[in-house]
Amino acid sequence: MIVLLNKPCGVLCQFSGDGSRRTLKDFVDVPGVYAAGRLDADSEGLVVLTDDGALQARIADPRFKLPKTYWVQVEGMPTPRQLDALRKGVDVGGVRTRPAQVRARDEPAGLWARTPPIRVRLAIPTAWLMLTIAEGRNRQVRRMTAAVGLPTLRLIRWSVGPWTVEGLGPGAWRTADARPLP
Repeated sequence: MIVLLNKPCGVLCQFSGDGSRRTLKDFVDVPGVYAAGRLDADSEGLVVLTDDGALQARIADPRFKLPKTYWVQVEGMPTPRQLDALRKGVDVGGVRTRPAQVRARDEPAGLWARTPPIRVRLAIPTAWLMLTIAEGRNRQVRRMTAAVGLPTLRLIRWSVGPWTVEGLGPGAWRTADARPLP
């Protein structure tokens, strides 16, 4: 079984907690499924859950290079040089990331409001990127954009492999078919 969840901001990507923060169990009432990979509490978007251990490992393990696409709102206006750096891979804490696919994009149409809202500084513009990576280090996208001088304000995982968050509002989920993975 595969469950696709649009994880809201502030939710821990686990089923247990100390009660001080919401967790996946507050949204998904399907027994026996576990997250295939993590999404930090400050991030939103697609979390794939499954009851199939082999599939879970295939989705989460960077050796399989399953693409993950993010919509990233950054502080500042990206330059060609900054985007090229992301495309080549950047140093994040002594480790070089694999090259990313990245392009500037308009704000996503129909985007839901974030709770809490991002910080806004009137003197500093913001921009949106669409960034695809095939690995998943801790807070990697945030660390990559910061490394090129574009701090992340909002991070939404749009897709994991063949699955997307399209049509799911924050906290909503649906089941999906197991598709062959690349």
